Amino acid sequence: MKVRAAPPSSTYRRIWDVVARIPKGKVATYGQVAALAGMPRHARLAGYALHALPLDSRVPWHRVVNAKGEVSPRRDGSGHEHLQRVLLRKEGIRIDRAGRLDLARSRWRP
Repeated sequence: MKVRAAPPSSTYRRIWDVVARIPKGKVATYGQVAALAGMPRHARLAGYALHALPLDSRVPWHRVVNAKGEVSPRRDGSGHEHLQRVLLRKEGIRIDRAGRLDLARSRWRP
């Protein structure tokens, strides 16, 4: 018997729709994504929604960073932090030795 995953909530879909609009070479913060999805002050919810993305999703999750301009650490040992930095650099986003990117330069302004 196959087990089906529960369909994503409309809240998650709203967050995914915002992230899908972030253009190549730009980033948004979790808080910015939440606000644009109509849920200001719910940055963690944006993080949870991105964590719940299906593996085959085309949503550019890697374009979302924390408010400090850093790739947020993961607790699951998945190595996604490294992958996220690689994907951002491929898009021309510079990350300094401290692991930060310049939000003033790279932030998406819809």
